[in-house]
Amino acid sequence: MEESILTKVFLPLALAFIMAGMGISLQINDFKKIIYFPKAFFIGIVSQIAVLPIVGFLLVIVFQLQGALAVGLMIIASCPGGATSNLISHLAKGDTALSISLTAISSLLTVITIPLIVNYSINYFGEEGSVTLPVGKTIAQIFVISIIPVSIGMFIRKLKPSISQKAQEPVKIISALFLAAVIAAAIIKERENLIELMQLTGPVTFALNAGMIVLGFLAGKLFSLSKKQSITIGIETGIQNGTLGIFVAATLLKNSTMAVPSAIYSLLMFFTGFIVIVIGNKIIKN
Repeated sequence: MEESILTKVFLPLALAFIMAGMGISLQINDFKKIIYFPKAFFIGIVSQIAVLPIVGFLLVIVFQLQGALAVGLMIIASCPGGATSNLISHLAKGDTALSISLTAISSLLTVITIPLIVNYSINYFGEEGSVTLPVGKTIAQIFVISIIPVSIGMFIRKLKPSISQKAQEPVKIISALFLAAVIAAAIIKERENLIELMQLTGPVTFALNAGMIVLGFLAGKLFSLSKKQSITIGIETGIQNGTLGIFVAATLLKNSTMAVPSAIYSLLMFFTGFIVIVIGNKIIKN
């Protein structure tokens, strides 16, 4: 995929804006909250950082994905949660503080794990001569495009808390529009093969999305966590940062086909997210 204004400029800026928007909703105390629920935090992080990529790998084998599409699914499976997972957790009556903590820490950890998982996937599933991610450079790029904007957002909140509070809703709306534009661009890029790609990746991305939400929730119940915490772990494990996935595929790897699973996943997670919100409210109410 040749570099364009979209992949070289707009996509990184859109991701940086979305991450800065997430930073505006964070504060240092959110990181300290993991001390109050260490078991829930540990289960959530393990589910997201370790179990999610393993399940993604197994689904690639089961659904017999090959080449770029297989790597594309592993890209989204290696991504952290995002602002969307925090919003869905809040609306589903989950533990919002836990959700924010998991998103924040997983975003830090995946700066390192993404290039490792993606490179392994390229070597395992990719064709000979496939482009790989230079680990050091990729860590630096993801750090600059995600962690730094989050830090700036947090700094703005600390400096101007009242303004940040008022800005949160408009920023969420603009972030959603950016995400929609990124998904649309990724799909339009592959419009000639869209139906075939949807048939190939639709079922497996839905299985990954819905399956991980269920597994995350069941893991919480298995370890005797509260209903709110179990709902949150399900959401954090099943709702990923699709914009980051598209950025890794389209901008860092310059492969539009690899971006398709992240784009389709991002569409499906709003559908499953709505279902989770409805079910979560019923669980908490009962």
